[in-house]
Amino acid sequence: MERLMQFVWQHRLGINAGTCTADGRPLRIIDQGRLNTDAGPDFFNASVQIGNETWVGNVEIHVRASDWFRHHHDTDPAYDSVILHVVGHDDTPVRRKDGSVIPQIVMKCTPEAARRCNALVDHAPMALPCENVIRSLHPIYHTDWLTALAMERLYNKSNRILDIVNESGGHWEGAAYVTLARALGFGLNSQPFETLARNLPLRFLNRHHDELITTEALVFGQAGLIPPAQEGEDPYVERLRSEFCFMARKFGLSPLPLEWKMSRTRPQNFPHRRLALLAQMIHHGFYLTGQLEDARTIDDLRALFDIRLIGFWANRFTFSDKGGCSPRALSRNSLDVLVVNVAIPLLHARATARGDLEGMTYAAELLQQLRSEENGIVRLFTSAGIKSPDAFTSQALIELRREYCEKKKCIYCRFGHRMLSAEITG
Repeated sequence: MERLMQFVWQHRLGINAGTCTADGRPLRIIDQGRLNTDAGPDFFNASVQIGNETWVGNVEIHVRASDWFRHHHDTDPAYDSVILHVVGHDDTPVRRKDGSVIPQIVMKCTPEAARRCNALVDHAPMALPCENVIRSLHPIYHTDWLTALAMERLYNKSNRILDIVNESGGHWEGAAYVTLARALGFGLNSQPFETLARNLPLRFLNRHHDELITTEALVFGQAGLIPPAQEGEDPYVERLRSEFCFMARKFGLSPLPLEWKMSRTRPQNFPHRRLALLAQMIHHGFYLTGQLEDARTIDDLRALFDIRLIGFWANRFTFSDKGGCSPRALSRNSLDVLVVNVAIPLLHARATARGDLEGMTYAAELLQQLRSEENGIVRLFTSAGIKSPDAFTSQALIELRREYCEKKKCIYCRFGHRMLSAEITG
């Protein structure tokens, strides 16, 4: 209920002329303030007129006024700047740490609004409680919100890259390497891939990239995936282990404690061939950001990741299998995933760093040239009436699901807003 009350206050629903404080003074909202998602009062920098006085400060919201004391706000100096206490039930006056009384207003939400709010925030993990609302909306409402979501997701990816660039002292290729490594995890193993890349920097690998076996030994050794010695093993595995032992003694390396997810996973989704791809790209000279500048089409972007593996990994998924797969490291769908999650965010980040608005727009338009991703999230929203013709839309749907539905932030979603907005107060 408190989240519903925050929603009502944030959007000034049902709080208008005639609203009075609990002690009968007229109230007028000048500025409802900025929602605070961290510790402290719920809204910062609000401005209200109570009687003939104008107050500027923070606003706190509780279901019951007595929650003020239950949460110990009366002894917390962070709440001394609260100018208004918005409550569902006025069961007691409240005071600041210095003993001064804080004005209160009572916000009454209708039972139907409470039911809708509960339906939104307490839904089952794979449910879509706003499905009927989505289906009833004119497509223009879909387009407006999905455009904002797609750009939100692209900017988040771009900013993540810019953060890595700043952390590395402006090393763009190093940031591209970490970004690619994370994407090669394809969700399931993204974290161990990124951890490996951050602990085995590109600048270090570049000093030893002349020999492919050395690069592979460093990558597989630090990943903790080189199997223990056994009788009759392939000479490549024996040489890989020997090379890593030499490099580990020379540079004080030891395998990282990474948690690779491989149970109940098809062999083609194991990390081995993707690590081999990464090692081969480094061996041939890793200059992805430079190559991106020369790419002109979607096919050019795909070609940057379309690697044919050589040697031991040309036809194997793991160290133990007998082979039989294609030398081509990635499928067409996987190439498109890397274009969406690596190439386009890198282009956007580079354009952002240069203040190149045209380049930033171009990066977003590239998403519209790629076909929609096919996954459970896209299918979920397709069943609710949202068509996904391209990757721009599917990225928006992923952002919606990951950042709003799964985090129970439905009251901040425009679809959830539509579901809640009718007859919310009474």
